[in-house]
Amino acid sequence: MACGLWHYGLEAQAQRKKEEQFSTTPKDKVRLFFSFWLVGHYKYSPNQNPHLAVPTFDSSLSLSQISEHSNPAPMANEGILLGMGNPLLDISAVVDEEFLKKYDDLVKNYNVEYIAGGATQNSIRVAQWMLQIPGATGYIGSIGKDKFGEEMKKNSKLAGVNVQYYEDESAPTGTCAVCVVGGERSLIANLSAANCYKSDHLKQPENWALVEKAKYFYIAGFFLTVSPESILLVAEHAAANNKVFMMNLSAPFICEFFKDAQEKVLPYMDYVFGNETEARTFARVRGWETENVEEIAVKISQLPKASGTHKRITVITQGADPVVVAEDGKVKLFPVILLPKEKLVDTNGAGDAFVGGFLSQLIQEKPIEDCVRAGCYAANVIIQRSGCTYPEKPNFK
Repeated sequence: MACGLWHYGLEAQAQRKKEEQFSTTPKDKVRLFFSFWLVGHYKYSPNQNPHLAVPTFDSSLSLSQISEHSNPAPMANEGILLGMGNPLLDISAVVDEEFLKKYDDLVKNYNVEYIAGGATQNSIRVAQWMLQIPGATGYIGSIGKDKFGEEMKKNSKLAGVNVQYYEDESAPTGTCAVCVVGGERSLIANLSAANCYKSDHLKQPENWALVEKAKYFYIAGFFLTVSPESILLVAEHAAANNKVFMMNLSAPFICEFFKDAQEKVLPYMDYVFGNETEARTFARVRGWETENVEEIAVKISQLPKASGTHKRITVITQGADPVVVAEDGKVKLFPVILLPKEKLVDTNGAGDAFVGGFLSQLIQEKPIEDCVRAGCYAANVIIQRSGCTYPEKPNFK
């Protein structure tokens, strides 16, 4: 796919921002984030929605109730989890409202923080943080051969993730400004090199070695717009070697406008993640006459699989409503609670953090209850901080 304006990708970013919006940002300040993702220029100001929430585990449930059936699980090995997707570099700063009128000279005039991001990379970083085992996770994606690309590499390696970026010499690492004023966001994006990944890079021996080593794979649906060939290579490898392959629906437009690409890889998915809006869109474009998220989750889990080694499990978050987990034709609901409004800082990356927390326990063969609990914990930590960041060590037990 050529590097250029990718309008639908921008719509997805805007949609996810809108769905996760909380009205907690002080009106006299703007949190600004520059992100690296696909390509183009875009501005978006969604309306505030006070009814959306991020899953956090119900504190009324005791740890013994959750993990009474848990058995000691193996520690995560080096390289056990591999992610592949569209890397972003968040450049975060707090600026005044006047900055909204120009969007210029952020790095020059403000004290900024660099954060390696992007949907899949966020999840991998959070999983790495939860595991606290250097090199347990790996990540593949495309960046530009420039100073921001160097920041991306430095930031990811400091996080303990083994990154193998394809460095595109024809496209710069993209940027996306996310400005929040009084709980409302505006996006201006220049998304470039992340959209230029080539499967030839994946096939190189040093990169394919990461695939051979990993036992679990996670890819956000956004990567279907970039390199479906690369996704299929990994998916087929996972099925042939009894490994676990996982994807995220990621956005309604992926389910609608990239249905064919999604259909080709769907039989290989052992875990399908998404939110309620994405699940309903998935059902609608397939002619399923239901908007019931529980029914949709079950139907997704029962779609044909390429391999019978692993049953498919569907995990759907629903904001303030319970997390839906469907397997074996049955549904389990995990209640969530709202963080006190005064503690909410920024919901950017909360959904990615949920997946990261979930994966950190899954690769240790923990029960599904512990996976959901870890996902809710990670999301809860992220929304109390600016950007998809976290403290030095997790306090998850």
